[in-house]
Amino acid sequence: MTDQAKRQHAGLDEQQVAEFLAQNPDYFSRHTGLLEKLYVPHETGTAVSLVARQTGVLREKNQQLRTHLSDLIDVARHNDVQFEKTKRMVLALLGCETLDDVAVAIDESLCRDFQGDVTTLMLLGEGEDSGAARWLSLADAQVLEPLLGTNLPSCGRLPEPQHLFVFQEQAFRIQSAAVIPLVQGETLGLLAIGSYDAHYFQSSQGTLFLCYVGEVLSRVLSRILSRG
Repeated sequence: MTDQAKRQHAGLDEQQVAEFLAQNPDYFSRHTGLLEKLYVPHETGTAVSLVARQTGVLREKNQQLRTHLSDLIDVARHNDVQFEKTKRMVLALLGCETLDDVAVAIDESLCRDFQGDVTTLMLLGEGEDSGAARWLSLADAQVLEPLLGTNLPSCGRLPEPQHLFVFQEQAFRIQSAAVIPLVQGETLGLLAIGSYDAHYFQSSQGTLFLCYVGEVLSRVLSRILSRG
């Protein structure tokens, strides 16, 4: 193999790059994007070159903008994923005809798509407890009054009496929870979502998504319960 063939096989060397640039002096004017990535020293002795300083500042700002843009793209992708999960949940709930259907839709969405560990649907009124829902008597409602007495979701670690009542045999495993009041003209009950992760639900987190879940679920349950 000749020296030239070896160089071609190994890729361009510095001499070849230099010869190419000498033969194409306007190369960087046609590829200005490369200037952002190059370091070209501007010798001025012991003085600091203003041109070099400005170039450095512009390069740093350019990198910050690239990082910010990357972050925005990541957020947009995350929001797209969340939207698709939410859409699946809403469509599943809208197709529910019974409490059993609701229980399945909730469990599949909140536990599979949104990484919850336990869901509990509690309804005010008289009925027979099942895998679909627990029915709350007046005495039960008094225990849960702090949660039922608001239209806003509660997140974090529940007070011990409510925590034990809501999650029962799973209470020792649940480390954080979200409880969503279900209201459609009147209070229908509560939806509780439990997590084994103490940091999954926190009191400081936003509740917009949980409020939306509550609104959709409340309308579906009102329709089903009104049928008797």
